[in-house]
Amino acid sequence: MKIREIMTKDVEVITPDTPLREAARMMRDADTGFLPVGENDRLVGTVTDRDIAVRCVAEGADPNSTPVRHAMSENLVYATEDQDATEAARLMQQHNVRRLPVLSGDKRLVGVVSLGDLAVGTDDESQIARTEGDIASSPPNN
Repeated sequence: MKIREIMTKDVEVITPDTPLREAARMMRDADTGFLPVGENDRLVGTVTDRDIAVRCVAEGADPNSTPVRHAMSENLVYATEDQDATEAARLMQQHNVRRLPVLSGDKRLVGVVSLGDLAVGTDDESQIARTEGDIASSPPNN
């Protein structure tokens, strides 16, 4: 099964200059803990609720004035929409992440695939179980 068949396509994107508080509100309203960060029509990072809490709020940053760029991860791990879902699971396992931005062939964001999407959309239960186990036993990256 290809990633394009199971990914979430309607994805909110924020800019690096968005205040952390607004990013947290967007996550709450979308019922997610992850947002892609884009600038000039390109993906430049990702931010999670954990990034906001650990990298900024715990350090005393003001969420009203601190921009997302101070919390976001710039080391992008992503999948392409043409990849097989088991490849996405391997990427998640290898990089210890629960979600992957999905890019088109011309490197444009077209969706996000989560561990939950893989569990529902694939029939490779052993790969999903290994991925979940490996991720659960390590500190999260996103």
